[in-house]
Amino acid sequence: MTNQNIESFPPLVDPQNLQPLLPCDAGLCSKSGANYQVLSGIPRVVPKLTNYADAFGEQWKRWRLTQLDSHTGTSITADRLNRCLGDELVHKLSGQGEIQILEAGCGAGRFTEILLGYPVVRLTSADLSSAVESNQINFPQDQRHRIVQCDICLAPFKPDSFDVVVCLGVIQHTPNPELTIRKLFEQVKPNGWLVFDHYAPSFKHYTKITAMLLRPILKRLSPSSRMRACEILTAMFLPAHKFFRHAPLAQKLLSRVSPMLTYFHELPQLNDQLQYEWALLDTHDSLTDWYKHLRTTTQIKSTLNKLGAVEIHVVTGGNGVEARCRKVA
Repeated sequence: MTNQNIESFPPLVDPQNLQPLLPCDAGLCSKSGANYQVLSGIPRVVPKLTNYADAFGEQWKRWRLTQLDSHTGTSITADRLNRCLGDELVHKLSGQGEIQILEAGCGAGRFTEILLGYPVVRLTSADLSSAVESNQINFPQDQRHRIVQCDICLAPFKPDSFDVVVCLGVIQHTPNPELTIRKLFEQVKPNGWLVFDHYAPSFKHYTKITAMLLRPILKRLSPSSRMRACEILTAMFLPAHKFFRHAPLAQKLLSRVSPMLTYFHELPQLNDQLQYEWALLDTHDSLTDWYKHLRTTTQIKSTLNKLGAVEIHVVTGGNGVEARCRKVA
């Protein structure tokens, strides 16, 4: 990125001491001697490039386009994002003036695409995994879009840097969800907004026995073995899910023994090829994630109240719980 582009965003800092990170021969350096690589034009502000999110990086490289609305020809992702943002924020993003947004856990860019569709947005897309490379292929960096590989709990930004922080499909996969929410909230400017979701306890989660048995095994396999195992499971179970797609009771019974996540009922607008891709992608996601935390709406509200957030909106929906709140000025 050029210096002009860099100046369009909150400056990068060393997450250990908040000293400015400046260009140097090694990539980015601070006065204290810390240095971080810049690979393929992406700052890698992480202590090492192997981490608990490796499986996510692998899946987003393989399914780089699968969940993009521009690929599916649907508004599935836009509908989810705008529902989480709420009417007030959507109106602001459609208005005038520059709005700095941090997209924490950007993956290949399903939400990046929608956020960049708002002309006032200056978007920083961040991810701990190598998915940042897929994001850059899909949505190259420019004066409105910056990509950073980092840990959102060790973010390379000063506190109070962003008008809006968006984190969808991520927090349940981090080691400590409450810490993650607190660290994300720290990045929000006074009067700004935090928007996120989280898995919630459900009957479906606790009765999907096969998935519960397979996950501890699959997540410890090599990347190629994990992928191959999920392909085999998809070949075994997806035809049955498709056969029973018009029989709700049979589908529910099948889902108790099948480890797969399928969308024949929830997303009937997807064609057969996309049904296969989404099923394989999300089955891989659900069986290889290192952490899978669950939180109720009450727990999420309690966490936000402890942070001193206001205008707290927490509802059951989407993948479990959807929440947004504002930071006091």
